[in-house]
Amino acid sequence: PTHKQSSLLSLSLSQSLTQKIMEQNKTNTGLQDSYDDQQKWVLDSSVDSKGDVPLRARTGAWKAALFIIAIEFSERLSYFGIATNLVIYLTTILHQDLKMAVRNANYWSGVTTLMPLLGGFVADAYLGRCATVLLATIIYLVGLLLLTLSWFIPGLKPCHDEMCVEPRKAHVIAFFIAIYLISIATGGHKPSLESFGADQFEEGHPEERKMKMSYFNWWSTGLCAGVLTAVTLIVYIEDRIGWGVAGAVLTVVMATSLLIFLIGKPFYRYRKPSGSPLTPILQVFVAAIAKRHLPCPNDSSLLHELSREEYTKGRLLPSTKNLKILDKAAVIEDQGSENGTAEKESPWRLSTVTKVEEAKLLINMIPIWFFSLAFGICATQSSTLFVKQAHVMDRHIGHSFEVPPASMFALVAFSMIIFLTVYEKLLVPLLRRATGNERGISILQRIGTGMVFSLIAMIIAALVERKRLDYTKQHHMTMSAFWLAPQFVAIGIADALTLVGLQEYFYDQVPDSMRSLGIAFYLSVIGAASFANNLLMMVSDRLAEEISGKNWFGKDLNSSRLDRFYWMLAALTAANLCCFVIVAKRYTYKSVQPSLAVADVGDDVEAVSVTNTSKYT
Repeated sequence: PTHKQSSLLSLSLSQSLTQKIMEQNKTNTGLQDSYDDQQKWVLDSSVDSKGDVPLRARTGAWKAALFIIAIEFSERLSYFGIATNLVIYLTTILHQDLKMAVRNANYWSGVTTLMPLLGGFVADAYLGRCATVLLATIIYLVGLLLLTLSWFIPGLKPCHDEMCVEPRKAHVIAFFIAIYLISIATGGHKPSLESFGADQFEEGHPEERKMKMSYFNWWSTGLCAGVLTAVTLIVYIEDRIGWGVAGAVLTVVMATSLLIFLIGKPFYRYRKPSGSPLTPILQVFVAAIAKRHLPCPNDSSLLHELSREEYTKGRLLPSTKNLKILDKAAVIEDQGSENGTAEKESPWRLSTVTKVEEAKLLINMIPIWFFSLAFGICATQSSTLFVKQAHVMDRHIGHSFEVPPASMFALVAFSMIIFLTVYEKLLVPLLRRATGNERGISILQRIGTGMVFSLIAMIIAALVERKRLDYTKQHHMTMSAFWLAPQFVAIGIADALTLVGLQEYFYDQVPDSMRSLGIAFYLSVIGAASFANNLLMMVSDRLAEEISGKNWFGKDLNSSRLDRFYWMLAALTAANLCCFVIVAKRYTYKSVQPSLAVADVGDDVEAVSVTNTSKYT
């Protein structure tokens, strides 16, 4: 009997082992199939042009992103072809004084960069990013066409004769309608196009994730190429041939880029609009207030959350320890019957942990946004006061060729392109090895480093302007405009670090349903900074008049004291940088819950946990 029992036990163990091996093989086969599906199909809730699950080999990644970067090139060509020469246009064609011209330029810039808040909301909630880009491009074309016609239709031309003291009212009206139509178009174009480009790379796919990290750098390189062409070729046409011809060129280029964008439609990956992204955030606040008296459990697993199978829009976020008061929105009031209560509870009374964390993300962004304004104020000088400085300086190369003043802005674009290339190809690989961070340095470290360069730019600008004023008084002649080169280069490096960093930060850290609005938040930094710059100019000018009896901003640059204004901006930037460092050190980056992925290791298939944590941000 003992031998018989031993045989039965041995047989039972053998059968059990065989069954386990079969189950393991079945599991491995399932994992392999899952891995193959992940490689073949894009499983991030995006769809192709036919509304089906996208095939990875035929859609998205760089094959789609290049079409999108092409239309960004033409949009930046048109925008900077107008923006960099706008102060010159207002002072020479519309005969406004310096203070009024800079104020109008800043108002237009402010509106243009705040409009994306509306455009981004419409794209995320209702139209979708691709449809918003198409609509915005059509409005852009209407604005460019009106701007062009205002120079060719006799009744809309600036003057009756070649020389005039005051332009026609009809031309002034047509001009401002045209540029503000371009503002409206930019409001839909900028946030939708950039986030649409980033959507072409799947976050959960290791190779495409690395591509996305490079996308914002190459996006900015294409952007700078458009800027560079605008401030050289387009500005030259405006100064030497005519504004009407320049407008016609911009209209043709924009129409051509629209056709290119339409050709790329079969290759794009699309995200369907999911309704207002702000409603769930508002629901979190309402639910938290309603349950403010309830105790919040220390164990986050007791809070209400959907399973991965139930949650189909975006990614699940784990609970964090900051802003714990908002966690009350996810507290289940009747723990005894959790499932029943959670299913029947109104979203205005019970939120998920993910929605609570998304609300926290937006609150955490407010200090970063606010302490980026000082940089934005510095950045606006490069296309307004820097260009006006170049206008009154000697810009000759040799005896015959004179560089257009707005073309000095090309130094910003040049420095951005060169620095971004060096940063992407040389600095990032070195920093990855040194820090272990996929990006080389964190996003906020990159933004803060750019702020240091903006501080350097303002110090250089103050010193050069002081030298220019002294040189003009002593020699009764203009100083070379190439003395401005260092401040243009410094602000270009600052833009390459901080502006690109802000793009990546606001796209990466916002909730998944608010990607277009995320880009809009970044653009709103520049928009709000333009209005803040106007306020600073007005306040500092009045204070200077009250204290010393002399304005900082006169009718022309030689009767102004821009050097003192630049020193004020330098002091403001230095103080702001200290505050930014404190906020950045305490910042908690967005992370997502681990998801099951499959890694191919030789002949074996191993299940691994993949997550996006703060280590790489």
